Amino acid sequence: MILLMNGLPASCWAQTHVPPAAFKGPPPVRFGQPEAADFEAKNFVADSGAAAVVLCDYGTSRFASPGGEMCVIHERVVRLKILKKAGYDYATVEVPLYHRDENKEKLSNLRGFTYVRGADGKILRTKLDDAGVFVEKRTDRVNVQKFTLPAVQEGAVVEYAYTITSSMLSDYPGWTFQRDIPTRWSEYRFSYPMPYRYKMLYHGYVPLATSEESTGSVALILTRRAEFGAGAGIDVGSTGVSMTTEQHRLIVRNAPAVRAEPYITTPDDYLTRITCELAGIQWPEEQYRDLADSWPKKNGLLLKHEEFGLVLNHAGFLADVVRPAVQANPDPAARAAAVRALVLQAVKYDGSPRLLTSGSLKHTWEQRRGNSADVNLLLVAALRQAGLVAQPLLLSTRAHGYVSQEYPLLDQFNYVLAAVELPGGHDLLLDATEPLLTADALPLRCLNKIGHTVPAEGEGRWVSLAPSLRYTHYQEVKMTLDAQGGLTSQAREDFGGYAGLAAREKLAQLGEKKFAAELASEHPSWEMPSYQLSGTTNLGQPLSISYTLRQPAETATTAEELYVKPLATFSEDSNPFQLAERSFPVDFGMLRQEVISLTLTLPAGYTAELPKPTTLALPDQGGRYVYAASSPAPGTVQLLSRLTLDKPVYSAQEYHALRELYRQMLAKQAEALVIKKAGS
Repeated sequence: MILLMNGLPASCWAQTHVPPAAFKGPPPVRFGQPEAADFEAKNFVADSGAAAVVLCDYGTSRFASPGGEMCVIHERVVRLKILKKAGYDYATVEVPLYHRDENKEKLSNLRGFTYVRGADGKILRTKLDDAGVFVEKRTDRVNVQKFTLPAVQEGAVVEYAYTITSSMLSDYPGWTFQRDIPTRWSEYRFSYPMPYRYKMLYHGYVPLATSEESTGSVALILTRRAEFGAGAGIDVGSTGVSMTTEQHRLIVRNAPAVRAEPYITTPDDYLTRITCELAGIQWPEEQYRDLADSWPKKNGLLLKHEEFGLVLNHAGFLADVVRPAVQANPDPAARAAAVRALVLQAVKYDGSPRLLTSGSLKHTWEQRRGNSADVNLLLVAALRQAGLVAQPLLLSTRAHGYVSQEYPLLDQFNYVLAAVELPGGHDLLLDATEPLLTADALPLRCLNKIGHTVPAEGEGRWVSLAPSLRYTHYQEVKMTLDAQGGLTSQAREDFGGYAGLAAREKLAQLGEKKFAAELASEHPSWEMPSYQLSGTTNLGQPLSISYTLRQPAETATTAEELYVKPLATFSEDSNPFQLAERSFPVDFGMLRQEVISLTLTLPAGYTAELPKPTTLALPDQGGRYVYAASSPAPGTVQLLSRLTLDKPVYSAQEYHALRELYRQMLAKQAEALVIKKAGS
């Protein structure tokens, strides 16, 4: 008879359930016992825009052994209050349940109530009906348990609880302390036996109010099993084992809502949360078993994958395709750009960011269409056929979220592009999905800090995705004022770098007439009788639009004094940074420069009072704003507004300075020029 190990010591093959030692301290919420204060009419949070608020989110995780299988028991109780009709959606809950091979997560003991206080002060409760509970298959690895709490109305308190039993010991349950609505109290208590070593990583920007660590114990009855082969076997006895546990208690209080704000990647990147990964196991009198993944392991898996590395081995059909580019371009960078142009012309990106191909590269080439992996692994193969050293580079798109360099987890990535090693050690990053960009620029969706190479052997390396290309928007305006207050402007806007990409995408989407109409709509009190586009096809040059604007005077009477706000017509309407506090970074993705150069010609016999110049600088050479006013000739006023942002990402600590810079910039751009008739 041979004992089946299953990763446990010789005395611990399977187990039956023994109640665990209780976590220290009473729970912060008890299911089925709402508090009177939860029903007070006053708003519960400083966030007046909140549609609902989480009163308490409490969870525990611990090792146990129901049914003789080693598992983790995760229990959760959530209580929240609906403040507005817009908050009704928070009464519909989705719980993801993962499965992989023979391991899975199972939800049980689901229960819920909706509480409403009646006119007589009594609390009415409505129980969750089984008819409102169902399971949806989301992907091959994820099912979603969905349910909707009944009888929801403004002022109601909803509460639900459930238990998840998981045999996926390497994926210990993490915890998210924040949502897109405010959370008053979020608490997570978790425990695991000391032989199991987990790495814990804390993400987010809200500090813990409580972080306690202690030791406890768990008693297990472990069943030995004798195997006869071919899956046959019998239980041959059991052994009681008591193990020391490591226990944690983490609390976040009054966590603000994390909503979509200007210049972020995805809101999920900024949620305060904890994740756990099994790093190894060490049972008494046994050697430590390192279970942590490594980049060589992950790279090996990818290179042997039939939808990643193996497709690169069948690209000989590209040799004849790239031969003209090789012969015409001895310079490696120029050759790489020429090969990219061939792939761009031959295959169209279908808009799906993927890490794996949908089939062979030959199939993609023949179909002339594919996802990002189809297109860019085809590019890698073509670059190699052209004699260049090219590797796949993994990244996560901005909408998919930031990548942690702590762990080599492939689930973090959803995109691949080509990294070409040029002489001198310089990397040329290439993407063949965006025809409106030059070869030296990546699509905006890819500007997410860092990516990782997949070499033929070894670990690979991290590569910065920070672009050298800026976002540049230059406006040159020649404005003429008449004595009645009428204005005529000849304007030219140049959209360069990533501003050019955005403008060209809009032009391709809307067409020229609608593009011009949208530009006209940005100047609602002006007429735009004419316009002209240029630079639409030369991606190396800015996209330019020249146009005329007219704003007739309201009366035909000559004015003695005029008030004009020339820059306001060409500046932003409002500060994009509305929050008084922002606990997470501002991520532009690239450096920026926005310039307005305006020359105003006054009517004969009039003079202008020049506003004061201003220079504002961000800390740590983060950028500056310059406003200048001059009169280079009689009857002429020249205004310059220049914003330069020299960082792609600004930390939460830099937010106040950035917000204030924008506030003062908009105030200067909105300043009125006082123009008086001579002698008045």
